[in-house]
Amino acid sequence: MTAIKMNIHAITLDPQSNSPILILKEEGGDRTLPIWIGLLEATAIATEMEKLEFARPMTHDLAVNLLKAAGIRLVRIDVTELKDNTYYAEITLDTGDKLVRVDSRPSDAVALALRADADIFVNEAVLESATKVEAPQPSVMTGDEKEKDEDKWNKILEDLDPNAFKYKM
Repeated sequence: MTAIKMNIHAITLDPQSNSPILILKEEGGDRTLPIWIGLLEATAIATEMEKLEFARPMTHDLAVNLLKAAGIRLVRIDVTELKDNTYYAEITLDTGDKLVRVDSRPSDAVALALRADADIFVNEAVLESATKVEAPQPSVMTGDEKEKDEDKWNKILEDLDPNAFKYKM
């Protein structure tokens, strides 16, 4: 099975549902893969893309810190399957003496890959299947629409209160 190297192209909002969409784009190509994700996951990805820092490590930062402390390197992530309109991913870790693959949601895998500077891959079969799925696709945006979308994300990130992520007992 062939894996295609992808980059994060954008995070946008679905105009119908206002759900965040992570858009991966083929490196050196034109194919894209939209993945609908949750707001918290989108925020975790967007904050790393924007290099925003919090006083304390957020969950994905903590996970990468734990891996580093244990001498484990996050090598790559792969979006491996599309089943029943749900994407599946795996994280490949190098423990020093072996490679270990761990099941993950694509949004979490991407958030970790960004922090660990790891490559993102999508299986060719997933890209082919995704083009056959009748899911709503993000519309092509004009410059004004892109600016409005960026303004929405900037507003979300500006209003983000790190204390809102703390669990109260």
